[in-house]
Amino acid sequence: MKLDINGAVREIEAPPDMPLLWVLRDLAGLTGTKFGCGMAQCGACTVHLDGHPVRACVTPVSAVGTRKIRTIEGLSSDGLHPVQRAWAEADVVQCGYCQSGQIMTAVALLEKKPQPTDADIDAAMSGNVCRCGTYVRVREAIHLASRLNRGAR
Repeated sequence: MKLDINGAVREIEAPPDMPLLWVLRDLAGLTGTKFGCGMAQCGACTVHLDGHPVRACVTPVSAVGTRKIRTIEGLSSDGLHPVQRAWAEADVVQCGYCQSGQIMTAVALLEKKPQPTDADIDAAMSGNVCRCGTYVRVREAIHLASRLNRGAR
């Protein structure tokens, strides 16, 4: 099957019921997307399909079709995407395990709502679990990324 991953079409041989997470990690070599719970409850495996956040651990690769897949690696080759910059500036990361999923969810939120309120952020991020409890810094980073995005225009 052909998959459009981060702007490059790749030929991948995978069983149709294989979760997208394992296709990305094991077959495409993109290990930024993490396995957390395997039940779509924690958000560590969040990627975008045509700009919409999805849980890759429960999305069979056969469900992707021609949609464009974007992973954390596809945000920026140099780590300078505004959300990544904001994450570093707000010092969000502690253990870091959940952060690729957190960042992908935040990017989708900001693409949909460029100037989110605290309530918007809390609602969008509510499905992403951070065992370290960095939620206040996540919210701060999303507001900062929103400002960085506005400054870049």
